[in-house]
Amino acid sequence: MKKGLISSYVTGIKDVTSGESYGTIIRYVLPEFVTALLLYSVPIWIEGNFISHLKSTPTYATLGATNNLIHFLIKMAEAFSVGTLVLSGQFNGRADYKEAGHAVRDSFWVTTFLGACVASALYFGAYSIYFWLGVPKEIISLGVPFLRLRAVGIFFMFIYLALVGFIRGIKNTKVPMQICVMGVIVLIALEYLLIFGNFGFPEMGLQGSALAAVIQYFVMTVAAVFYILFSKECHKYAVDLFGVFRSRTHFLQLITLSWPVMLDKTTLAAAYIWLLKMIAPMGSSIVATFCVVKDMERVAFCPAIAFASIITFLVSNDLGKKNWDGIKSNIKKTIFMASFCVMGILVLFSLMPETVIGLFDKKGDFTASAARAFPILGMLAFFDVLQVILSGALRGAANVKTVMMVRLAICGGIFVPISYMLTFLPIADPVIKFVIIYGSFYVCNGLMSIIYINRFRSDEWKLNAI
Repeated sequence: MKKGLISSYVTGIKDVTSGESYGTIIRYVLPEFVTALLLYSVPIWIEGNFISHLKSTPTYATLGATNNLIHFLIKMAEAFSVGTLVLSGQFNGRADYKEAGHAVRDSFWVTTFLGACVASALYFGAYSIYFWLGVPKEIISLGVPFLRLRAVGIFFMFIYLALVGFIRGIKNTKVPMQICVMGVIVLIALEYLLIFGNFGFPEMGLQGSALAAVIQYFVMTVAAVFYILFSKECHKYAVDLFGVFRSRTHFLQLITLSWPVMLDKTTLAAAYIWLLKMIAPMGSSIVATFCVVKDMERVAFCPAIAFASIITFLVSNDLGKKNWDGIKSNIKKTIFMASFCVMGILVLFSLMPETVIGLFDKKGDFTASAARAFPILGMLAFFDVLQVILSGALRGAANVKTVMMVRLAICGGIFVPISYMLTFLPIADPVIKFVIIYGSFYVCNGLMSIIYINRFRSDEWKLNAI
């Protein structure tokens, strides 16, 4: 007979005989946490702080709104990076090195074409995108030239992530980390020079941030190309990167491997774009409030992202051994530690919201509204932590399609219509209305978590064990 949910959870986090020890899990997590913090949160905070010194709420709101779209495109490109990783990794595992080299060549051309298509759509459709989002006119006027310049960087980003997928596929994780760290340093240095016009550089404001991102991804792409073509480690792959695209099979394999990952990764990113569209008519200050709250949560969620990555490979390893008790124990321990870390950061931010928000609002236009909204939304964020960890565990258990279908169904079938209907509520206070609309996203994450929990408690997830 199954235990109750709470008693089962408490038993699992106390279990010292099944699964990994807390110390072992923490040792796995720490490098992932530092990487997530360095690559995904610190640059955004520094960029936001730089832009805040321009003392323009519409400019900060434009940056945050555009970053929402860029985040969606990064997730799309990551899917093809994963496809390249799996494809080249399979050939590398069979010691078919030349075929692995051919795979990265074909992936390079596929992602170059896709990147060019996406970049062109952004460049020529920039006005239509902001118009569809319904943002204020001042954000449209600032955003169109900003997005058009960022589109060039998106082109290089697609190529770079495909090349990095190959490097990871041949079991080298050190070089991608080094290139990413170099890219972050280039980005921050150029933003400091180009946004403010320091040391004789032109003062470009928001456009300086866009140009810095273009140069960052160009430098990272060149570094990846040089490693693949000229490093001793890659000689055996005989990569003819700029050779003619030859294999229709590789193209079909790449698409087959990438599309489920793309749907999974982009669904939640698209939800944030939809959230922006729902709150955009409320004005630049509320858009800025949304952006700063989201960026604060992104920092707080770095531990959850790290724990989700770890639980994926812990579950996948135990799945092969059919160590069911170990899997469940590890999941419960991971949820406990991730929740403790994330909620600790959220509580810290909630105790001094004005201080943190002030880093991005030098005029004080949206500090008060964001400080009111953040503590409430922070309490609801537990549901997001839960679904992130559980979805990572299901991926490790080879239940990838389950995660994909649940996210599509909840986001498309429940979140989108509910959040749309909430915009018609006759609420005079814009902050309260914003919290209700944003909070609906976390409620839907809670529904995902319930489905994932039931999946594990029904034991159906075990059917995918090899």
